[in-house]
Amino acid sequence: MEEAIRNFAKQFEYEPKIENEEKLQRTGKYIICGMGGSHLQGDVMQNAAPGFDLSVHQDYGLPGWPDEVLKKTLIIASSYSGNTEEAVSAFEEAVEKGYPVAVSSTGGKLIDLAKEHGVPYIQIPDTGIQPRSALGFTFKALAAIVGREDMSEQAAALAFDLKPEEFEEQGRKLAETLKGRVPVIYASNKNYSIAYNWKIKFNETGKIPACYNLFPELNHNEMTGFDVADSTKDIAENFHFIFLKDVQDHPRIQKRMEVLEKQLKDRGLLLETFNLEGATPLYKIFSSLLLADWTALHTAKLYGTEPEQVPMIEEFKKLIA
Repeated sequence: MEEAIRNFAKQFEYEPKIENEEKLQRTGKYIICGMGGSHLQGDVMQNAAPGFDLSVHQDYGLPGWPDEVLKKTLIIASSYSGNTEEAVSAFEEAVEKGYPVAVSSTGGKLIDLAKEHGVPYIQIPDTGIQPRSALGFTFKALAAIVGREDMSEQAAALAFDLKPEEFEEQGRKLAETLKGRVPVIYASNKNYSIAYNWKIKFNETGKIPACYNLFPELNHNEMTGFDVADSTKDIAENFHFIFLKDVQDHPRIQKRMEVLEKQLKDRGLLLETFNLEGATPLYKIFSSLLLADWTALHTAKLYGTEPEQVPMIEEFKKLIA
């Protein structure tokens, strides 16, 4: 895992090749169907390119949209291993109903099916890392499939601009600060992909519980769970908040963050704030995720847990087979 983090920026040197490209139907409307680390590139694309017509589907089959809409939508079946049953089911339904479809995977059943049916696919490099660690590869593959050359170029620049080692010490210190508590990550709705990625890195790498939520919705419900009373103080003190602030957030979102930060601190709760910074949207996203990577890695070291593998998930897959 440590090697994957240190080498992460090199992933943006990758130049995806689309097989069966002559059959690729860029319809202008897209769904990426994937689970776990295999849909994160779609979340990041939504964050980095607001307004781009891309949806993320995390379930079996296809969303219950009208047939006439799905016929004009490119369905991208995404599975890092190529064997994720939900993504395979989406591919099979798309082929059965004659919808436009493409595949992104390192191999497995999905690549075999793509070859069998002659549909466009990108076979991303299989370097032995976990899906959550391959986000550079999968993002560039997605940008290629949907024809977003601007995103591809912005991503390519990260191979030179992003310096993973610069975030390690900050991540180590944050892990020490968080020890013994459950991280709660808060960000604006438009920065959903960043907050969600922070959470899953704590889960999969750090092997600890973690939560996330978004402004302004959390101001209408979740925050009241931390209105500490004498009888609930022991529960609330188990949490440690991380606010991801962005100067490009709506002014009212920034105000909401400031006010809630004060409210939580006034109630004796612990809180850290981090500014999302960078010359480009992708630098802002991936630099924050590198900090999350290092924090999660050092969290695993503090607790003595194994940071790379996900044995409970593998056990679960065997039990439902």
